[in-house]
Amino acid sequence: MSAPVEGAPLELFWGSGSTPAWRALLALHIKGLPYTGHLLSFSARETRTPEFLALNPRGKVPTLRHGALVLAESLAILAYLDRLAPSPPLFGQTAAAHGAIWRACLDHENVAGPALSLLVRPLLFGAAPEVGSLEVAVPGVVDELDRLAAAVHERGAIVEGDLSAADLVWYCGLRTLDRALTRPAAEAHGLGLWPLCARWPALRPWAARIEAIPGFEQTFPPHWREGTAPLGLHLA
Repeated sequence: MSAPVEGAPLELFWGSGSTPAWRALLALHIKGLPYTGHLLSFSARETRTPEFLALNPRGKVPTLRHGALVLAESLAILAYLDRLAPSPPLFGQTAAAHGAIWRACLDHENVAGPALSLLVRPLLFGAAPEVGSLEVAVPGVVDELDRLAAAVHERGAIVEGDLSAADLVWYCGLRTLDRALTRPAAEAHGLGLWPLCARWPALRPWAARIEAIPGFEQTFPPHWREGTAPLGLHLA
């Protein structure tokens, strides 16, 4: 692995609506790190150009370039940025917090994220969902959001009291679910989940903390602003 060049600019290659890319953008802003963002179009297949594939052969965003160093995978990028600029910490200040934050991140990646995707993918990206498939997915989503709401109600954040990588990971996933639940197909199925903060009011102040990160508006997926659907977290 190449080392970054001292004083080299940070560059982030990202895509609008990519939840992993959104995490990386939020991390850069919570750290106050200057960077150059390269917004790639999925529809124009800009993640499949020879130039981008030379950086990341998997053709995925986010991809971070820091001098000679090129790093993919959002959690790896968050960990790198945390070492690059240790304050405020994204992965805690104690061994216990460090482990708890990683557990919460991986809990989302391995359990909650797939549960939410059973609603998100057909509503945002797929054809008409199979009859009954959305309704079957609802109990798993409810269970995950019950756990999240209980944690942030007690602590104001997922781990201890400070915002961490875990909050960025879960928030971006939750906002994508929120967007999916505003689609006409969701309303037609009467899933009873939206607006999220009506059912889980503890999510409102927690989301507001993340949305108060300086520069948050710059991280918001640009194409989400083009629709007219309302937002279902603290703005609802």
